[in-house]
Amino acid sequence: MSKLYIVPTPIGNLEDMTFRAIKVLKEVDCILAEDTRNSGKLLKHFEIGTPMQSHHMHNEHKTVETLVKRMQAGETIALISDAGTPAISDPGFLLTRACVENGIAVECLPGATAFVPALVNSGLPNDKFVFEGFLPDKKGRQTRFLALAEETRTMILYVSPHKLLKTLAEFIQYFGADRHVTVSRELSKLHEETVRGTAEEVLKYFESKPPKGEIVVCVAGKK
Repeated sequence: MSKLYIVPTPIGNLEDMTFRAIKVLKEVDCILAEDTRNSGKLLKHFEIGTPMQSHHMHNEHKTVETLVKRMQAGETIALISDAGTPAISDPGFLLTRACVENGIAVECLPGATAFVPALVNSGLPNDKFVFEGFLPDKKGRQTRFLALAEETRTMILYVSPHKLLKTLAEFIQYFGADRHVTVSRELSKLHEETVRGTAEEVLKYFESKPPKGEIVVCVAGKK
C-alpha cells in the first residue's frame, strides 16, 4: 500500500536512531534525502541499501507532483532531513500536505527533534511554549521582535552561529538585558553545551567564546 513515511534521524549521536526508523528505511521503495551525501553516511552506517533521491528546499516545489503520482501508483517513500524531524524548519511540509490532499497515507515516526531537549533542559517553563524556528534575516525581523516582546510563553528559536551575538543583542534591545535565555549547542554531540543566564550574561559569555555548531535558543516569556 502506498504511503509516505516521515522519518526522524539523529541530530548528532547515531545511537539515537530508532530500530523502527531503520526498519522503515530498509523496507520502503525510495528515500528522499535533503542532502544525499550527508544521508549516505547514515545509511551506510546502518547498512541500508534503499535508493535515495534528492529532496530539498530548492527543488521540492518541482518534485511534489511527480512524487504524489509515484505513490498513487503504489510506491512507498520515506522522507528524511539532514538531522531531526523533517518539516520542522526543514523540507517536508509541501509533500505532506500534497499527500493529505490526495488521500495518500502519511505516517510520522517519533524521534529526534533539536528543540525538545533544548526546551526541557533550559529550566524555563515548558508547559506552554512557542516555536519560532529561524527568524527573518532582514525584512520583517523588527516586526517579529516587536510581537515576541509581548509573548508570555517560552520562545524557542534556531539561530546560526554567526548570528548568535547579533540575536542576543536584539534580545537585550527588545526584551531587556535581564530576560532569561538559554543557548544549547551541539545537542547529543561530543561538545554539547547549554549556557543559561540573562540575555546580557549569555551575550558576554559568547563574546569571549565564539559559538560553533548547531544552536537552539530558549527565551523566557514576558512576565
